[in-house]
Formats: sequence, structure tokens, C-alpha cells
Amino acid sequence: MVNRIKELISLLNEASRAYYQQDSEIMSNQEYDRLYDELVDLEKESGMIQANSPTQRVGYTVLSNLKKIKHDSPILSLDKTKETGKLKSFLGEKAGILSWKLDGLTIVLTYENGALIQAITRGSGEVGEDVTHNARVFANLPLQIGFKGNLVLRGEGVISYSEFKRINEELSGEEAYKNPRNLCSGTVRQLNSEIAAKRRVHFFAFTLVSAQGWELSDSKGKNLKWLKALGFDVVEHRLVEAETVEGDVEWFRTHIRENDIPSDGLVLTFDSIAYSESLGRTAKFPKDSIAFKWADEMAETTLREIEWNTSRTGLMNPIAIFDPVELEGSTVSRASVHNVSILRELKLGIGDKIKVYKANMIIPQISENLTGSATAVIPKQCFVCGGETEIRKQRDGEALYCTNPECLAQRIQRLTHFVSRDAMNMEGLSEETIKKFLERGFIHQYPDFFRLQEHESEIKSMEGFGEKSYENLMESIEKAKDVELPNFIYALGINQVGLRNAKLLCNKFHYELEQIKGATEEELLEIDGFGEVIAHSVSQYFHVEEHLALLKQAMEYLQFQLPDFKEIKDSPVKGLTFVVTGDLTRFSNRKVLAEAIEAEGGKVTGSVTKKTHFLINNDVYSSSSKNGKAKELGIPIISEEAFIQKFGIVPTETKE
Repeated sequence: MVNRIKELISLLNEASRAYYQQDSEIMSNQEYDRLYDELVDLEKESGMIQANSPTQRVGYTVLSNLKKIKHDSPILSLDKTKETGKLKSFLGEKAGILSWKLDGLTIVLTYENGALIQAITRGSGEVGEDVTHNARVFANLPLQIGFKGNLVLRGEGVISYSEFKRINEELSGEEAYKNPRNLCSGTVRQLNSEIAAKRRVHFFAFTLVSAQGWELSDSKGKNLKWLKALGFDVVEHRLVEAETVEGDVEWFRTHIRENDIPSDGLVLTFDSIAYSESLGRTAKFPKDSIAFKWADEMAETTLREIEWNTSRTGLMNPIAIFDPVELEGSTVSRASVHNVSILRELKLGIGDKIKVYKANMIIPQISENLTGSATAVIPKQCFVCGGETEIRKQRDGEALYCTNPECLAQRIQRLTHFVSRDAMNMEGLSEETIKKFLERGFIHQYPDFFRLQEHESEIKSMEGFGEKSYENLMESIEKAKDVELPNFIYALGINQVGLRNAKLLCNKFHYELEQIKGATEEELLEIDGFGEVIAHSVSQYFHVEEHLALLKQAMEYLQFQLPDFKEIKDSPVKGLTFVVTGDLTRFSNRKVLAEAIEAEGGKVTGSVTKKTHFLINNDVYSSSSKNGKAKELGIPIISEEAFIQKFGIVPTETKE
């Protein structure tokens, strides 16, 4: 028994370390809960509890460059149950609040004089990380509120399923994220707020902690209503009693499939604050709240096939195909295995008996392999093109890649990327349409989009096409010929080069494509934010003869829009690098200020480094991470007004 306890502690601690510190996942939530429950039972039976047991700890200390801040009061984990009967006995004769248990990142917000001044992650429960810079760009978070007293509240930062899908589809040179929770955690805890802004993190309040200058209601439900009136989105919740709670749980269950916000269960808490505070807490759990975890509906089935899907970058994702089973009201026969590491961990083999379930009642997953034959073959060739494959180290373990750049699957994804909104923005060219055009030989590589009029009659005769749709397509392609150079560079699909890096690349070489093509890795490393991997990727791309030949073909049709450089010659910001942070009072937003600087030959980056010349922050005395880094490096911190006076750049449009 002692050995099993030690084994479980080791397994669970390693899983928690990966989950909280590295934003990765080495076992499913369902598997973690099963092992955790086994450990709890063994500790009760043996009477032995080790100091490093996860049952005695709230969470792991996070590791990053973000500033660490101690919480005024600890944020504890919740005890959990899978039985609605326990929810009834928990409530007794008291009223409660039942809400979604959101699956994201818990954040504590502080407002003073109506302004957001701090956002701290849950972290270990005792100490969190300062993520105020990213909270300011959340999609739905008010930066100013009508209440002027000191306000503290807790909530969850989340990324919706639809946004999660969009981000994974647009990844450039990286393997896809496994779930919205990992993506959200990595987004909120990184240093560049521009990334957080693009990923549309939403915040949902679930607890009002304190509000100095306002008399709190004893009802948590009424306090949530007040927060909603201030402009916050609050977690969806219901007021419940013991005799109604089972029906309310069922209501949430039936609404899971239409809920775009990830959740991994429900939370039940007493509505009365006074009663909640009278209960106190255990060493790990508050006594006024409990989490309800869905009892995963399991089905046993047989693994029939492992399908490998090839992406634009050559990444081959394994998909388990099994005999159809009914789960949570629908028929499922497929589940993602994510990567080679998990495939091996599950010891999969064709014909194995496996158990499957729906994570959070939505995403099909394999929970257990009852056979464990470990006979699954890692393919040596890509199933689409027959090209050789290789295993590469990735963020979440090992992954399989097709090494043939001309693989049809990769080509479809590359062409789809080329016409996407932030690239060439050619409307009317869906992935399915591109696939049909490839099958008919209308296109082979991206320059062929500009020659589609050669196939006019054939396109018009295709199902779903006609005179009007063809004309709209041609108009969109014609419009795309007049394109900004960064968008075109991004459209090429160079590994590791997103739109932001494409802009930095163009700024470095004054929007001269020939200079970009001939740039050495040493020159590319001079770009703020470019490391060895990005520099090598860009340099290598423009040294491949086929890439240069395609580029030459495309140039026959393209006209690049160039910035207005006419006054840059004498601009005082030319050659200087700025970082802009915090709220602005004169410029309408940070993007407008950044564009004004870049139009004058300056550069704006997201992080303070030794290459930064000025940090623009109206709160020059704040204790933010950017201010701290600037002070450490001796970089001047100037206000927006000081910037205008020093450099003479004034906003053309101001805030109302």
C-alpha cells in the first residue's frame, strides 16, 4: 500500500507540474481524477499522508518571468463529487448558487477609482502572477467602471471552443493546442499583450470579494447581479434549493452542447455570505462550496484504425477510429490521440479493447486501453504522398512529420492559408473549393490563383458556381493583387512567420522584397524579437530555388502597397524602438499610436529589451513588469504627453 501511495503521488505531481507550470497535459482530467480518488482512499485507509501529497497542496508554484504577487486571501481548491445526492445533503435547508465550473484560468481583479489596476492569476493559491498587461486587452473586460471605491473580484479567463478552433487552424509552424484551457493559460501568462488581444480571451466574474464604499448584499447572487450592472460578464448561474438542485443540474447538462465556453463541471456554493464565512475551511478546501464533476459516460469499444492527418506544416496528427458507440446522446467513432507520445503512452494497437468518453461531455477521448498491445505502427511514409516521415520533439512531447514539402495535404493547407483573411484575403476560396480546383488541375501552386480566368467556363459549370459567384471570385482575386507586403510575406507560409513578424521583417528592410530575399541570418537576428529559429527559417525559405521561381511568377501580377516614407527622412523617431503599454488619453488606442510611430520610421515591439529606446506608459511610476524591466535596463519611461512634446507626433484622431 505504501509503495502504491508513493507511486500515485509521483504520477499526480508530475501531471500537475506539466499542467500548471508548462501548460501541457500528460494525462486526461478523467485519468487524473481517478488516480487522485484512489490516493485519497489509500490515505484514509492507511492513515499516512506524505508532505508532498497533492491532497495536501492547493497547486504548484508557477514558473515564468511575470512578477509574483501574494494573494490577500488564499484561493483554495474545491472538494468535488459526482453524485447529485451529495449536492442535496450539502445544501440542507439553505439556498445556493449553481453555476458552470469554467475551464480556463482563475484571475483576481482589482479596481481603484473606477480603473483596473491589477490582474493576478490564481497561481499556487497563495502566490499568483501579475497579468494586468494582458487583462487590459481581454475581449470583454471593462477597463473603467462606474463604481469608484476599491473593488476586488474573482473570475475565470477563458477561450471559447470556436476561438480555439480558429487559432489552431491559423497556427504557423507550431503543433495545435490540445484544449482551450492550455491555450488560455499560455495566452494570459505570456509577455506580449498583442498575442492576448488577438486570441480574444473572455473574462467571467464568479465572486465579489470586496467593495469598499458599497454595502455588500449578504446574497452572492445579488452581488453577481451588481457586478453585471457595472459591466462585467458573470458566469451563468441559477439560484437553487435542495429539492430543485437535481433538476437544475440536469438543465446544465442539457445545455452543454450549445455552450461555446469550456467548462468541466458545476460549482455549488451557499448564497449567504455570512453563513459561508461561518463555516470556515479545511487545510485545502473551503466548506461553503463544492464542485460537481460530470460522471463520465464510458463506453467500451474496439480500435479499428489509426488515421494520420497531415497539416500545412507537415505535422501528422493521429486519429483513433473505433466501432461506433453512443456517448452523451450522440454517436462517436473517432477521437484525437494528439501526438506520438500519447499514442505510445496508451499502448495502442489495432484490435485493442479501449474505453472512450467525452471530455467535458463534448470532446471524444480515449480514457483507457484494456488490451495494451502497443502494436500500433508509426508510419514511415505519409499516407497522402508517400514521402518519408520523421519524429520531432515538440512542446507536448514527440510528434510525427511528413518531410515532403510537395505533399498534397500540405499543399491544400498552404493554399488555404495563402488566401486567408490576414494573408491575401481572397474571398470565395474555401478549403473545399481549393481541393476541387486542385483535383481538376486548375491550380497547382499559389501563382495559379491569378490565372484562374483561363478556366472560366469549367469553373462556371462546377456545382455551387455560376456567373455571379465566378465574377465575385475574379473581383476578389483582382483586388488581392494590390496587397501590403507584410500580408504577402505572411501568405507565403514561412515557418514561424506570423503577420507581426512579417511586419517587423518588412520594416527592417524598408519594404524592399529583394533585400528581404537576400538577407543573411546575421542581419535577420538584428530584428528585435527574431531568434535563431525564425532567422534560419526566413533565410532558408528564400534560398530554395522552387520558392524563388514561384515568387517570380507571382510578381507578374502583384503591386505592393507601400507606407508613405516621404517625411521619414527627418523624423526624430526614425530608427528608434518603442514599447507602448497601459491606457492612453490622447491617441484613441495603442494600435493608432504604434502606426503613427511606424509611419515616421520608428519601430514598436511588444516586449521591453535592451534594444528598446523608450517605454511609453502614462503610469510612469507603476510597478508593472514592463516598467520594472525598463528600470532594470535603464530605458526611459515617458508619458504619452511627454512623447508628443519630445517627438512632435500628434494624434489625428483623439479619444472622445
